Amino acid sequence: MMHTGPFKATEAQVQTGKMLSVPHMIVVFLVVLVVFGPQKLPELARSFGKLMAEFRKASNDFKNAFEEEMRDLERQARIAELKKQVAEANAAASVAMNKVTETATLASTQGTPPAPEAAAAPIAESATPATPAEPVVPIINPVAEAVPRADSSNGDAPPKPTETPSDPSPSHDQQQPA
Repeated sequence: MMHTGPFKATEAQVQTGKMLSVPHMIVVFLVVLVVFGPQKLPELARSFGKLMAEFRKASNDFKNAFEEEMRDLERQARIAELKKQVAEANAAASVAMNKVTETATLASTQGTPPAPEAAAAPIAESATPATPAEPVVPIINPVAEAVPRADSSNGDAPPKPTETPSDPSPSHDQQQPA
């Protein structure tokens, strides 16, 4: 036999104690009506409604603040993870650059030019994309122009077209505003 004790509630009592049923609400309403009277009841209900609205607002503000803090913590965790990945990539890049430098130095001391495949192999083997420690300077090669420039320094400027004064009125672009 199981002894529940004098203060233990049965399962049926726990389930009904979660919310007030309709008869309980009627009894509570009648007690409030008798205690406060019909004149104070609308004012009391209005005050109770304002109190509930303030409580909802405060709980929503707390919930929003909590969610914002959680988003900030997640953002900081992502930033820390990205910094860790960048550090690992930089370390891998420096190791690859050291291998390339060692290969080039070894080849130059032996008197043979380094093979391009041997220099590129350590870089291709790295699993993470590496960012160079020094900025890459683009190489600009001059391109032969199909049309010579008018301001060329050799004096071979193309002839300027001459305007014919056949139309005495100025063009739309040359007109002055009235």
